[in-house]
Formats: sequence, structure tokens, C-alpha cells
Amino acid sequence: MSNDEDRIRALSCWNGSISIAILKGGLSNANFLVADADGKHVVRFGVDYPFHQVSRERELMVARAAHAAGFAPRVEFAETGVMVTEFLDAQTFTAMDIKVNPERIGKLLRNFHETMLNHVSGPAYMFWPFHVIRDYLRTLQTHRSDLAQFLVVATAFEKLQTPLPIVFGHNDLLPANFLDDGKELWLIDFEYAGFGTAMFDLAGVSSNGLMHPDEKAMLLRAYFGGEPDANVMRSFAAMECASLLRETLWGMVSGLFLAAPGVDYDAYTSENLNRYLASLDAYQNQYGKIVI
Repeated sequence: MSNDEDRIRALSCWNGSISIAILKGGLSNANFLVADADGKHVVRFGVDYPFHQVSRERELMVARAAHAAGFAPRVEFAETGVMVTEFLDAQTFTAMDIKVNPERIGKLLRNFHETMLNHVSGPAYMFWPFHVIRDYLRTLQTHRSDLAQFLVVATAFEKLQTPLPIVFGHNDLLPANFLDDGKELWLIDFEYAGFGTAMFDLAGVSSNGLMHPDEKAMLLRAYFGGEPDANVMRSFAAMECASLLRETLWGMVSGLFLAAPGVDYDAYTSENLNRYLASLDAYQNQYGKIVI
């Protein structure tokens, strides 16, 4: 940790001496807990990842906007490659926490989607998961020749999406990106945030949180304010598959370009691939074989 420690100690934002500890759990960025005379802070190192369409300038803008809108901790300091935010005394969610909080999460996402539009600034970045899937497949095509079926399935699921209003979404709703302070839910890590469809956030939190059908129903009722119709339900099921496919391909691409300490990208890819295949089977058992 010595090089990172040196970088942290050299930052101009500290009040007095500091202590530094590694925050584990990040899949692509280095995160640290730093304490000084003013309290605790989170330091996040990261550079642009063109292969993931990640811009740190945009991430910083969204983090500041999310705090202004009441969804995220305050950004206390930033310079190229580093962001320092306030530390929240809060529980980091696991998949089980997602499963037992579907209504809270549904309401949070609806509020986030409706409110963030008024706080983000600069160029309007679009996040469309099916474009991301196609882009990942283009990146991977020179390394693998066994991925053509993924594009076929993704194309079919894209055609099944029902029109919804354009919202500003988080687009990376892994359980660890939710924090619960006992009163409110908070969101962190805005690398992929942008304008798009609410369905990806809903399907992402469901698939990443391993929700059961009754939990999914509560999530969707809380978000939409009532029972979604059959077209929305089918679109949601298709997007769950697409979400897991995107996460699988994310793992494959990360394995080519990233080397985060303690992260096994092959294992992460395998885990998400198995979940994608199970989700695809469930979809086809309910709605029939995919037809292009």
C-alpha cells in the first residue's frame, strides 16, 4: 500500500495527521478509509476506462449532483485520479439486504430517477445496456470466437423493451453500492450513471440481489405505484437477462485490462455467466424460446 499511502498523505485536504486503512470490495478501483482531525473520509483512486466507457470527470459531476439531490455522501476534495468523500456510518448492503428491502429500494430508485434530472450538468451521457453489450463484444472478438450467441440473444431482448420515459439512472446497482444508515438509503459509485431506461436499474437491482418473484413484485409495485402490466413484466424479465449478460461481459473485458488487488475476474465472469444462463432458462420457460 506504500505508493497509495504516499499519494494519500500528499493530498492537501487533510487536517492534521491521518490514519489509512484499505476498504475492501471494489472490483475496479482502489478505495481507502482515512481519518484526520475532522473525522473519517473515503479516498477513491481511479482513471478513465475507455473500454468500460468510464469517465472520471463525469463520475465526479454525478457524485456532486447526487449529494446535492440528497442521495450520496458529500464530495470533499477532488483532483485528477482521486476523489475524497465523507464517510457515512452506514451498513453496506449484501444480496440478502436487497431481498428484504424491495419497497424501500423501489421508492429510492423512483425518487432518484425523477430528481437527478434537475441536478446533473454538462453533456448528456447516454447509457443503453444493449449498446454496451455490443461494444463489449466488439472488444472481445479478437480474443474469443465463442460469443456470437450473446449478440443474438441481446438483440432479441432489446426488441422486447417496452417504451418508458427517459430517466437519469445509476446503472451499476450491485448490492455494495447501497448504504443504509438506519434511517435512509444512500447510493455510491456513479461510474456508469447516465440517461436511459429505468428498466435497467430495476432489473439490475433484482438480478444482482438474487430477488425471488414476490420480492420482484414488491420492487416493481413500489417503483411504478401499482401493478405493472404484462408488457412491462416481460420487458423486465428480458432486461434481467441482459443485465446479467452485461455483467458477464464486463468481467471478461475487465480480465483483459484490469488487475485490481484480490479480484479474480475469471471467477467473477463464471459466476455471472451461470446466473445469466439460469435467468435465460427461466425467461424461456415462462415466455417461450427466443425468436429473432
